[in-house]
Amino acid sequence: MSPDTHGGRAKCLQRLVRMEMPVPTTVALSFEAVHNIAAGDMPDLARLISPFEEGQILCVRPSSQDPDWGGPGAVLNIGMNAERHAHLSNTLGREAADELYFRFIQAYSVHVARLDPDMFDDIDPTDANAVNEALDAYEDEADEAFPQDPKEQLGGVLRSMARAWEGTSARLLRMAKGAPADAGLGLVVQAMVLGLGQGECGSGVLQLVDSVSGTPMIKGRYLSQSQGRDALEAGEKSLFLEKDDRGPSLEDQAPEAFSELIKHAEAMRVRLREEMQVEFTLENGGVHILDGVRVQRSARASVRIAVALAEDGVISRQEALLRVEPRALNELLHRQVDPDADRDVVGSGVAASPGAATGKIVFSAADAQASAARGEAAVLVRRETNPEDIRGMHAAVAVLTERGGITSHAAVIGRGMGLPCVVGASEIRFQARRKQLIAPDGRVFGEGDILTIDGSNGQVLAGQPPMLEAALDESFQKLMSWADENRDIDVRANADTPADALTARNFQAQGIGLCRTEHMFFEEDRLTAMREMIFADESDDRKAALERLLPIQREDFVDLFQIMQGRPVCIRLFDPPLHEFLPSDRTGLRDLAEALNLPLSTVERRVEALSEYNPMLGMRGVRLGIAVPEIYDMQARAIFEATIEASKDGDAVVPEIMIPLVSAKREVELVKTRIDAVAAAVRTEHSDAFEFKLGVMVETPRAALRAEEIAPNCHFFSFGTNDLTQMTYGLSRDDAGRFMSAYVQQGVYAEDPFHTLDTDGVGELVKLGAERGRKERPDLVLSVCGEHGGSPESIAFCRKVGMNYVSCSPFRVPVARLAAAQLAIRDQIGS
Repeated sequence: MSPDTHGGRAKCLQRLVRMEMPVPTTVALSFEAVHNIAAGDMPDLARLISPFEEGQILCVRPSSQDPDWGGPGAVLNIGMNAERHAHLSNTLGREAADELYFRFIQAYSVHVARLDPDMFDDIDPTDANAVNEALDAYEDEADEAFPQDPKEQLGGVLRSMARAWEGTSARLLRMAKGAPADAGLGLVVQAMVLGLGQGECGSGVLQLVDSVSGTPMIKGRYLSQSQGRDALEAGEKSLFLEKDDRGPSLEDQAPEAFSELIKHAEAMRVRLREEMQVEFTLENGGVHILDGVRVQRSARASVRIAVALAEDGVISRQEALLRVEPRALNELLHRQVDPDADRDVVGSGVAASPGAATGKIVFSAADAQASAARGEAAVLVRRETNPEDIRGMHAAVAVLTERGGITSHAAVIGRGMGLPCVVGASEIRFQARRKQLIAPDGRVFGEGDILTIDGSNGQVLAGQPPMLEAALDESFQKLMSWADENRDIDVRANADTPADALTARNFQAQGIGLCRTEHMFFEEDRLTAMREMIFADESDDRKAALERLLPIQREDFVDLFQIMQGRPVCIRLFDPPLHEFLPSDRTGLRDLAEALNLPLSTVERRVEALSEYNPMLGMRGVRLGIAVPEIYDMQARAIFEATIEASKDGDAVVPEIMIPLVSAKREVELVKTRIDAVAAAVRTEHSDAFEFKLGVMVETPRAALRAEEIAPNCHFFSFGTNDLTQMTYGLSRDDAGRFMSAYVQQGVYAEDPFHTLDTDGVGELVKLGAERGRKERPDLVLSVCGEHGGSPESIAFCRKVGMNYVSCSPFRVPVARLAAAQLAIRDQIGS
């Protein structure tokens, strides 16, 4: 017997029997047998019930391969009929016998005969005539008497549960939980321990850890005179398990039974190598173990439980690493909505950046900054964000946008900042001029109203639900240290500011794999100088404007180098089109004209001249660096002067300079010549030697295809898979969210290619680029620095094609570290 043939519940019960625990007589039906029952081929019922005592009351429980896949509900008290009712009335008392019989009539009517459950609404289960009323109601609805033959009852229950599992709705529901379409169901037929009687009788559940925190403690409830999991639904009627100041407990009423249960639970933890929830029944004080299931747990509990089991020697450290889902770490790294909280859902979109936050609605970056200055939490609401919104995003506690996908501006920046973000919430109507949001149900939310953004599941909630705080405790740190001992690929972070770099270092990133320098230019004092440079007509004028930016940028780089403490820092040269630094509205244009002392008409003409039909494919990246070389000259000088400064008090800094959007060998040659000249000048001026590395961001298909030509001028290739995906598919990453879910649902794409790397198409280009680059230069360092760098599936591909490291948002670094460790471990054990 195995979980693959009979299901997890059946296998667990088999192991409990072998451990000589007090498990009632149990018979397990295989997946194949249950499939045959659904098809009408019933087993020999007489043989099936032969292991049970004559007249034994039975129950049937589902046994799926994975408990998370669900299954039909258990049916209790099979075999109750007029004869057994009379017998139990004499032995247990009429009240207990009535309860058992009524409960079975009700379950059989609803789950087997498929009758309307409303037929029992007018019957009081505690009434002395309740059983007769229930039998009459069944006969009226079914046009036949309630079955009295136990074998007929059992056959009906088995057939009903088998067919329920194979129904279309059940199949779709479990597939949504990750089960294969043809997943099998086993059934467990078990002797009932009634939990009703004259002595101490009842039922309950017990576990040795808290499901939310993973902290060791005795948890569960017990209810006298009850069956199954009644204790969990009885509220204040149920008892605590161990002594508790809040009320009576099982330990008070039946100390010997309580002690025996604890011993059984501890034995299950060691022998089954897992924290288990024990379902038990007491009958006249005697303990019976009905079931053991893996404790349901939050992500934080999952980490703590895995680490505790490893430290106690129950499992190995490698197995502990394999037991934690990498993406579940997001729950530890960010505040989350309490899973038990009520959710008033306003609408939903793409879950772009995990975590949850509550604040007042604001509709502009300036208003977000004003709110932060007043000490008020603000949710920044925009149709879509752009680089001008950076300051507002820093001031806000969460972001909501109408447009965008998983790699849109708001999503990428949100993840980098650890800012909860929902994008592409197109079912909510955004009325920016009126400063209103209109929910699908018609509710209107205006400026100042309270919203909660749950970036972990893409929901927008009204009001302020209870939250769980982030929990980077000792167990998390231990798990991460074990991950680092096992992984074989480096993990860096994408970090644009000193704050990002500090977060990256705290999460043990092995360096910065992508520093997007343009984000440093959007502070107010820098933006003015940047705009002056854009409006300059001559090279000398551009240099003069950039001279004002040089010391500011140099200090940014010094901070980054010092924070990373000798770890490598890869700096991408200026990438976006210049129009992103210019206002688009009339008020902004007028303010710019005043700041530059130019006529409004002149400003309008220049802005219009810089506009492009498709700016993401226009004059940006290396194209801008060649057309306006003064920008890259200034940045190179800032990097080199910062290198000298930061190397004075520590290890020598070796910066990595990355040229974006390359598609031709000659582009690299032109930029390299100027950077080498700047390096020589700085060395001479400062009488100081330093080293640096030059590489390219491979994000155009042509760069990947012509990698053999480009590689001789490079120390490294970093594959920018966001843009490479966009260009390979011909998809706008900012607009794909409008139809991507429909594409995935209909099987056009297996997954959103901006979320999980398309290893067949985009991956083929990455593989070609890697192979051709290393063919020309075997020591070429390879990496992925797009958002795919934090995806476990994408990391598997990166290892396969020989990448040296992946780089992702700082808050995804732990996810990548754990995923990389799991991949290495699975390679070792061959799974």
